[in-house]
Amino acid sequence: METKKPGLVYTLKVLRDSDLGYVLDLEDGKEVLLHKAEAKGKYEEGGSVEVFLYQDHEGRLAATETIPKVRLDSLAWLEVAGVNHKLGVFLHIGIKKDLLLSKDDLPESWDEWPHIGDKVYSGMKLDKKGRLFADLATEEEMVEQAESATEAAFNQQTSGHVYKINESGVLVFTEEQHIGFIHNDELKVKPRLGQKLGARVAFVREDGRINLSMKARKEVAYSEDAERIYQYLRENKGQMPLTDKSSPDEIKATFQMSKAAFKRALGKLMKEEKIIQENGKTYLQI
Repeated sequence: METKKPGLVYTLKVLRDSDLGYVLDLEDGKEVLLHKAEAKGKYEEGGSVEVFLYQDHEGRLAATETIPKVRLDSLAWLEVAGVNHKLGVFLHIGIKKDLLLSKDDLPESWDEWPHIGDKVYSGMKLDKKGRLFADLATEEEMVEQAESATEAAFNQQTSGHVYKINESGVLVFTEEQHIGFIHNDELKVKPRLGQKLGARVAFVREDGRINLSMKARKEVAYSEDAERIYQYLRENKGQMPLTDKSSPDEIKATFQMSKAAFKRALGKLMKEEKIIQENGKTYLQI
């Protein structure tokens, strides 16, 4: 006779009605309570009901008619409901009790842990004591549900959740079900697991995966940098003590951009005859 395990859905026989709820037969000499707060209908002795088995807050086996988003035999995108640095993160699965994703399965750095509202693709697992825990999807399981991108995706904006962080960058699963990679050089934030990121498709690979960038295309970036410099000049009496000969540190201190980007932006403004450079300064051209 199969032993009923928490984390799965079963159709069980109603043995009797009690003050607290319905006592169900586990068919192995054991019983489980379907609390009236977890029951969706009224049942007679001898009837049957489909329930999900889990452990309640006191570690006792319990039943609910609410079928969660994920089970031992399935995977789903689960939202982070809470964070406890001593234990891990709690995932909302659709029932009253959240599922713990252990700190042992999370990055070593707390900075890379998911925040409340982030989403991770996860299943369930039982530990050696028979307790339910969240189980992050493997790379193979992510690939199984992924779709191959086509050239039509190139240069399109997309968004997706981070499912893996490595030394080179992050892997995300996009809304179009594509697997995307964002190199560290193309990130504009310090990423965390489960975080939703928006990015542009910079390259479609032969294997159907995509390379993503959170940065604007170069020609767009040039224009944005030039506009920042132009506005700075307008707000500072039409001049600044910086030119294309200034040091990288001076430029970064004022504009938080590289010297190369600064020179490109100045070149654009000079070509448009909006500025001139004289005696170590840059002036608006009136």
